[in-house]
Amino acid sequence: MEELSFEVIEIDNKERAINEIMDKYGQQILQLVFSYVNNKETAEDLTQDIFVKCYKSLHTYNKKSKVKTWLWRIAINHCKDYLKSWYSKNVMINETEVMNNSTENEIVEQTVIQNDEDRRLALTVMNLPINYREVIYLFYFEEMTIKDIAHVTKINENTVKTRLKRAKEILKEQLEEK
Repeated sequence: MEELSFEVIEIDNKERAINEIMDKYGQQILQLVFSYVNNKETAEDLTQDIFVKCYKSLHTYNKKSKVKTWLWRIAINHCKDYLKSWYSKNVMINETEVMNNSTENEIVEQTVIQNDEDRRLALTVMNLPINYREVIYLFYFEEMTIKDIAHVTKINENTVKTRLKRAKEILKEQLEEK
């Protein structure tokens, strides 16, 4: 994917710039956020908050890093803040109620569409501790380099490598048990 052109920021057209960013990265940010919170509705709400924050912070983008890296840093920090918040610890959406509200046809369709192996892997990844989950997600799903992951998460490259290695070991152990 080619990087966005940001002459629009220079001409002070924030609406156009944010629309470009949302069109290009919206789905990726949603997936990133979901990897942190493991809940679709919460991920959608947080993604919306992230783009509002991005809109308000466009003037701070200094072009020293790629727009994607800048946006990922905002998203990751927002997710970490949410996970530390009182709300995330004390207000839980009951997923069984959400599932019971789905029609039987939707559940059957989802079961048929989803490959069992992929689902097992995704569930196992989602059950990893957050520090391992984030490096797995960024490395494999976002295809970021170790250097970019270190930059976005603000941790040392060697720490990223160690977490990646340990996460793979945990995944292997857990998948072999099942």
